[in-house]
Amino acid sequence: MTALTRRNLHSMRLLLCSDIHCDLAAARRLVERSAEADVLVVAGDLGVMRTGLQKTVDVLASAACPAVLVAGNGESYEELSAACARWAGAHVLHGSGCTIEGVSFWGLGGAVPVTPFGPWSYDLPEEKAAELLAGCPPGAVLVTHSPPLGHVDLAGGRHLGSRAVVETIERVWPRLVVCGHIHGCWTEESLVGDTRIVNAGPGGVWAELEASRDDEPRR
Repeated sequence: MTALTRRNLHSMRLLLCSDIHCDLAAARRLVERSAEADVLVVAGDLGVMRTGLQKTVDVLASAACPAVLVAGNGESYEELSAACARWAGAHVLHGSGCTIEGVSFWGLGGAVPVTPFGPWSYDLPEEKAAELLAGCPPGAVLVTHSPPLGHVDLAGGRHLGSRAVVETIERVWPRLVVCGHIHGCWTEESLVGDTRIVNAGPGGVWAELEASRDDEPRR
């Protein structure tokens, strides 16, 4: 029985995180906190430069609730899917979605736009990201590794987020956007319209979704 079923059917409590980067102590703390969550949301970068992914996933797989995950630029979608193959509660998304307890989630992995980090980085150009985001339904929880351009994305005096992500928000008005990638903005939040945007970081941030009466997009 999930925390949602124990508490009521009128809200969903999400534990948001990103950029664990093989910090197994951080992963264990998230697992402990997952007992109070309905869904664990992981916005990418479980590994470091395409290494260490499996050991991080193996810790997180003990979470007490279902999980929604996207790849970061430190691992590919294919690598994350393979690492989570034996984790029954994991939903690995990339240009795809899932529904948990009536709440829609849509995910996009990788860094957008392309980073200067070289071949190890799992990156996508804006055009490809826009294609993969096209199916995001109105009012979903949108999980992306890269933040939207101009929001929780400032590093070195520059905004490094994705144009495709912010345009998707303005098109479908998600209930919540969860991202990571820009370490200096961990735990910071922003708004596009009334859509809450959270750059989660490895420590974990709580978000509570109230039950929606309809699927009308939020603005």
